Amino acid sequence: MKIKWLLIFMATQFAGKAQFTNVKIPLPKKASYPYSQVEPSIYINPKNNKEVIAGSVLNDYYYTKDGGQNWVAKSIKSKKNGVHGDPCMLIDYKGNYYYFHLSNVKGETLVGGIVCERSKTIKGRFNKEGHTLVNGKFHDKEWVACNKNNGHIYMTWTQFDVYGSKDPSNRSNIVFSKSEDLGKSWSNPVDISYFDGDCIDDDLTTEGAVPTVGPNGEIYVCWAMGSKLYFNYSLDDGTTWLNKELEIGEQKGGWAIDIPGIYRCNGMPVTVCDISNSENKGTIYVNWADQRNGKENTDIWIKKSKDGGKTWSDDIKVNTDNSKKHQFLTWMTIDQSNGYLYIVYYDRREHEDNKTDVYLSVSKNGGASFKDYKISNNSFTPNPKMFFGDYTNISVQDGAIRPIWTHLDNSTISLYTALIDQKELD
Repeated sequence: MKIKWLLIFMATQFAGKAQFTNVKIPLPKKASYPYSQVEPSIYINPKNNKEVIAGSVLNDYYYTKDGGQNWVAKSIKSKKNGVHGDPCMLIDYKGNYYYFHLSNVKGETLVGGIVCERSKTIKGRFNKEGHTLVNGKFHDKEWVACNKNNGHIYMTWTQFDVYGSKDPSNRSNIVFSKSEDLGKSWSNPVDISYFDGDCIDDDLTTEGAVPTVGPNGEIYVCWAMGSKLYFNYSLDDGTTWLNKELEIGEQKGGWAIDIPGIYRCNGMPVTVCDISNSENKGTIYVNWADQRNGKENTDIWIKKSKDGGKTWSDDIKVNTDNSKKHQFLTWMTIDQSNGYLYIVYYDRREHEDNKTDVYLSVSKNGGASFKDYKISNNSFTPNPKMFFGDYTNISVQDGAIRPIWTHLDNSTISLYTALIDQKELD
């Protein structure tokens, strides 16, 4: 009996505790932005999962050659177009390294397009630069995907007529552009949203367009606007799209979410497609957060389609707790070697205040069920007066799992990853 109670006590003590190595990613020596190391992006080399690159606001770049134990940190420049944040990292299937960011041309008062910087080495000598069409409008939150079949790069983002404008005649929409030459040149942006939004940068603005590529080169993308999730696709390399996007579900309460202690927060969707040889090949997944169960209870959700986006499953809750606490700022990816689904997010299930942890949810069965893992070793209490960024990120290749997140402990911002191997989770 004593042994039984001892085992119960030990299980209680260790429940919810992280068991994974956390690595603090160093701040670049020349980092000058007061909120450096927020809004991170990370990407594992599809040909070598020991090579990992990352970026963070405003213009910082990181790389590792040993799977994430040791990192080199530096700040990049764009002599022609400037750097204005929203980093998005990519390594294509030919071994080119990319750093995408908003432009900030000297003398301009707006974000005049998206910059694609390319390097042939992981050291980040970004001397090859492409730029989307500058059309006098404001551009925001770009994200990219690479077509394994032809090497083309696809980009989607939000375009504002006038950012922050309350004038109903000023609109926001989702646009698409592609590059067929390793990011050197980009096609003229195409509006793929029939239903446009306002420019206030709130629930009624079109936001959250993250593209993904299907097994045969299909391009899929979902976004949020007005408490709805919208979906569009192209089957011909981005040449044509549905004339009117599909409404595929509700994001109850909208994408703008209020989280105590967080400067601002959103539940914008992330779209991925399984191109592995698993039984779920071709399945499209959309991941988001919302407050359908109350403003004190934010949860993480997915839905999926097995027929190219024509029909969709019911909403599936990702976080397995019943704490009625906040889970927020989610991001999703797939290990294309086996079809396993990985979702990272901030979590407060263990706390009665604003203390925050980082969790990872994993599904091996196409999203039918998930298992949660606490992956941060230390809780933190954010500062509501400090910019915290709009997203986390995660990359997985051949069982190597590398989430990335911002740690904001009162007034100190730092950047972390966790070194996780799928074998540790089996």
